[in-house]
Parts: sequence; C-alpha cells; structure tokens
Amino acid sequence: MDRENIGSAPPARLRVEVRDVSGGTLLTPVGELDHHTAELLRAPLDGALDAGAARLVVDCAGLEFCDSTGLNVLLGARLRADAAGGGVHLVAMRPAVARVFHITGADAVFTVHETLDTAFPG
Repeated sequence: MDRENIGSAPPARLRVEVRDVSGGTLLTPVGELDHHTAELLRAPLDGALDAGAARLVVDCAGLEFCDSTGLNVLLGARLRADAAGGGVHLVAMRPAVARVFHITGADAVFTVHETLDTAFPG
C-alpha cells in the first residue's frame, strides 16, 4: 500500500505553467493544490518574486481544488509581492476554489478578476 498518497493527490496531480507577460508574471496551475502539491506552486511563485516580479497573476481556471496549505502558499506570495510594491491577482476561480477563499475571508485580501483581460492593465 502506498501510504504517502492515501487521501491526497500525488504531486503529478498539479502542473504549473509560468510565463512572463507584459505587466507581470502569469502562473497557471492546473489540477489540485493541496499539502502534497503546494511546493509545485510555491517554487515558481518564489522564483518570480526572487527575479524581481512584483505583479503576479494566477490563472485559477484549471485549479480544481485548493486546501488550506495551497491558500497559505498564495497568501505568502501576496505578502512578499505587497512588500515589493506589487500584488497577487487571482483570475477565473472555480466555485469550489472560490468557496475556500470566501469561507476563510482570503478573498478580501486578493484582487480577484473574472478574466485574464481584466487582470493585466492596458
């Protein structure tokens, strides 16, 4: 029996694409963001911030699930981006993911956009 994956998604269950775009860095996580996969998003968020990006846009359209660990990864990135004069913008959250943000009150500290077009200025 594989005890490391009982009750959780294996790391292959989350993919994250990162692209530098005009006006910031776009991160597109696809799959499930939880305790076992959070590092797969944390690493590129930290990498973008370490490289000087201040405006991070996370396209959540492909994010099927987010638990408290995933939420904390995003909150940590938000704190770092805010300190650098930028922010973390969330786009196109599915209802199940939006519910986690709403229940915890985290939706009040992020800028949330319906579409990518509204997430990037000009």
